[in-house]
Amino acid sequence: MKKLSILGTGCPKCKKLAEVAEQAAKELGIEYELVKVTDINEIMAFNVMMTPALAVDGVVKLTGKVPSLEEAKKVIAISDY
Repeated sequence: MKKLSILGTGCPKCKKLAEVAEQAAKELGIEYELVKVTDINEIMAFNVMMTPALAVDGVVKLTGKVPSLEEAKKVIAISDY
């Protein structure tokens, strides 16, 4: 099971990123757990300076933007290797 972490304070972009990541995971047919990390200290522990950010299994893959659905699928799928 993949752990998808949305790093952000809960702004509209953070919510959109959560929606896109969830949609991508569903379309890929993978088992996943979606976690929203809103605590600024936890976000900083990932060395993220711009939100929203997406971490897959603890590794930051995207920062500072909401990807397209296709881009999100690539990022999540590539994390299998």
